[in-house]
Amino acid sequence: MGYGLMVPAVAITLFIALLLVRRQLHRALAPERVVGTASPASVGLAFSEIRFPTRNGKTLAGWFVPATGPGPHPAVAVVHGWGGNAETMLPLAAPLHAAGFAVLLFEARCHGRSEEDSFASLPRFAEDCAAAVDWLRIHAGLGSGTNAGIALVGHSVGAGAALLAAARDPGIAAVVSIAAFTHPEAMMRRWFAFRGIPQRPLGSLILRYVERVIGHRFDDIAPIATIRRLHCPVLLVHGAEDATVPVEEAHAIHAAGGPNVQLKIVAGSHDDYADLERELPVLVDFLRAAVR
Repeated sequence: MGYGLMVPAVAITLFIALLLVRRQLHRALAPERVVGTASPASVGLAFSEIRFPTRNGKTLAGWFVPATGPGPHPAVAVVHGWGGNAETMLPLAAPLHAAGFAVLLFEARCHGRSEEDSFASLPRFAEDCAAAVDWLRIHAGLGSGTNAGIALVGHSVGAGAALLAAARDPGIAAVVSIAAFTHPEAMMRRWFAFRGIPQRPLGSLILRYVERVIGHRFDDIAPIATIRRLHCPVLLVHGAEDATVPVEEAHAIHAAGGPNVQLKIVAGSHDDYADLERELPVLVDFLRAAVR
């Protein structure tokens, strides 16, 4: 084969190899889709299955539990973490409803029963949080012409998304962030270590590629940055035995925030909280005071 033919052949081979690596990376980073089997009826609540629009022409699935009694009522949108679904946040539904909230438990794109998109990311979770808030403003019985009385509760990536959504929307009354990480890069570097991926040069290249795909710099969307842009009350909840996101990261986010940010360390890991029922009144009382 002549040199003139060899160069195009090498270029084509490299291009194909890059496509294969890109495809494998997207597969490795994609969340597992798990469809839950329980519903608010499982905890004795009347609810409606709803679908509502989000960005990119996609629709999200959710459960809406209306508040009881004469309104207007405060409302809370609750979002799961990476690979989760609305069922994983179901333990919050009954206490919030009993406290007088209308409750929307919804599933982000590429999760649960919501529509698929080209990829999932923290900024897309935040877009879905904004879509949930918009739906609540119309349907939750808040009264016309008000932005007050809507809170966000999120877990893990959903917690970071709730903080980002509230930083963009001053009408959100409060945020409860459960097990948020300080920075996406720190979270991904732990994932690299778990997968045996060398931090340099491969890990650094992947980080820059992910930033390009999601269209945001990690520094701009990191909870340790967005917490500084929030003026509404924020409650940070974190498990003392969390091995996925070390509890030190909760302390770092708290230190970066203002006087409106509270921190509650509870027993438990990243996904499993011991004595959850004992801790829920703290969360509910915080939200009730924030939207009063």
